[in-house]
Amino acid sequence: MNAQHEALKQFGNQINYSIENYKQHGLKATSYSNIIIAGLGGSGIGGQLVKAYFNSLMPVPVTCLADYHLPAFANEKTLVITASYSGNTEETLSVFNEAIERKCTILAITTGGKLAQLAQQHQTYLLLMQDGFQPRMALGFSLTYLMLVMGELIGQDLKAQLVSTSSAVSDFMSYREDALSLYNTIKNNLNHKFVILADGSTEPIAIRFAQQIQENAKHECFVHTLPEMNHNVIESYYGTLDSVFFLMDAGINKRVSSRFEFIQNLLEKNKHLVIPINIASYNLVGMYELIFKLDWLSLFVADEKGVDSLNVPNIAELKAFLG
Repeated sequence: MNAQHEALKQFGNQINYSIENYKQHGLKATSYSNIIIAGLGGSGIGGQLVKAYFNSLMPVPVTCLADYHLPAFANEKTLVITASYSGNTEETLSVFNEAIERKCTILAITTGGKLAQLAQQHQTYLLLMQDGFQPRMALGFSLTYLMLVMGELIGQDLKAQLVSTSSAVSDFMSYREDALSLYNTIKNNLNHKFVILADGSTEPIAIRFAQQIQENAKHECFVHTLPEMNHNVIESYYGTLDSVFFLMDAGINKRVSSRFEFIQNLLEKNKHLVIPINIASYNLVGMYELIFKLDWLSLFVADEKGVDSLNVPNIAELKAFLG
C-alpha cells in the first residue's frame, strides 16, 4: 500500500492531535465586524468547510480568501485566520503582513516555516500542526483546529463531537469499503471527466473531492452548485456528454432537492452515469465522514490510472518558475 494510503489512515489521529493541542484564544465573534480565513489548496479548503458549517451560527460575515491581498474592508475590526501547512505559502504570508499593517487581529495555523516565525515575531496566536504530510492529506489537523477556533468564537464547545468523529474514522475500513464500492461503479468510465453537482451546504465538500481527484488522480473534475447552475449550466446538458456526474444534496431545502431530482432524470435519460452521494445527515460528524470516504475514492482512481498520487510535478514546476 502506497504512502498516500498510509497517510489517509492517520485522519483520525490528526483530529485527535488537534483536539489535544488546541489552546483557547479567548476571543468573541461579536468583537469583530468580519472574519477572513486565508489559505490555499489543502490549507484553504478547511476555511470553506467551516464557513459553510457555521453559516447559520456565526453572527458576523465570514470571507474565505485564496489570494495575495486583503479586501479593502479589512481593518482593526477584522479577525484574520491564516492557514498554511508548510508555513511558506507566499499568498498567505502576504495576507499576514497586510493584516499586521491594518492592525487586524491575527490567528495562525501552520507546522512552522515563515508563518510561524512571523506569528512569533508579532506575538500573535499560533496553533502548530504535525509535519510530515502532504498539505492535502493533512486536513484532519487544519479543519479540526478551525472548527475549535470558530466554535469558541460563538461560545460553542465542539470537542465532544470531534472526539466522536475521531473515534469513528479511526476504524477506517468501513469508509474504505464504501469508497471501493463507489469506485467499482465508476471504474469503467475513468476516460470521462468528473462533474460534481452540489448544493450550498455541500459545495465545499464537493470542492474538496474535486481537488483530491485533481491532485491525487491527475484527473479533470469540476463543481457546479444548485440552484445557480439551473440558470445556466443546465443548458449545456443536451445529448450524451463525456462526463460522469456525482450528485451531492444535503437535503436541507426541498426545492433544491426537487431540482436534483430533475437533473438526475435529465442526465439518466441521456444515458449518463449518475452517482448520488448519500449524506446520512448534514452535521459535523457526517461532514468529516463523507470527506474521508471521498478521499479514499480519489486514491482508488489514482491507483487505477497508474499515476503518482504523492507527487505534483506541475505544481512543483510552477513554484520553481515563480521562484
